[in-house]
Amino acid sequence: MRERPDGTDGKKRANGKAFDPERLFLPPDDDLAPNRPGETLRARLDTSRTGRAALVLARCLGRRPVEDAWRRALAAEQTVGAELEALTAGGWEVVHSIVLPGDSVIPHLLIGPGGVFGIAVKDAHKARIRVGETVVHISRDRHPRPYVREIRHDAARASLVLSRGCGYAVQVRPVLVFVGAESLEVSPTLEDVRVLKETETTTLGRTGGVLHPRRADRIHTVARNRRVWLWA
Repeated sequence: MRERPDGTDGKKRANGKAFDPERLFLPPDDDLAPNRPGETLRARLDTSRTGRAALVLARCLGRRPVEDAWRRALAAEQTVGAELEALTAGGWEVVHSIVLPGDSVIPHLLIGPGGVFGIAVKDAHKARIRVGETVVHISRDRHPRPYVREIRHDAARASLVLSRGCGYAVQVRPVLVFVGAESLEVSPTLEDVRVLKETETTTLGRTGGVLHPRRADRIHTVARNRRVWLWA
């Protein structure tokens, strides 16, 4: 059946709403929709073999257990995830914790009237942040972090996956969100990556005029299928 301009194949339920058989028959184990914010970080913490006593000892010795970093990252993703979930009342959908081959993770994929956004979240508690065209300088870190380059690359991979799955071009725009930053400075030459504080996350919901609701619904159906990401 020929696809309509709104991105559907024309099938409808008796009540007139769009019907997508792929969503109806998606196996529960392959459905990413139930994912909670920070799902992959939760799994890492749950499977960590480092005991409580060992963590306390490491902290007393001035070391930084990786589990502590995971907990801070989880809290940051939960904060942003809650902000994004609030947008669903306005016609948006969000898929959390999408794992790509090579252990890369897209913490949040936001889909709605304003398009598709691939969102990376970084814990920046009380840090001063300077964002350049490819890297991020964090006041507490000695070396710059390649966060801009990473989210740009992951968004491009997501675009290819969703375009292949939908059968038409889907642009995923990269977004970096810093949680708890003392200050945030962004290079004026950085145009393709949107950089926000956690308190600005909901501004993404103010965009519109990009996707028809049925096309957004179709993209969400593809995005929530775990198997389509296996070849990202």
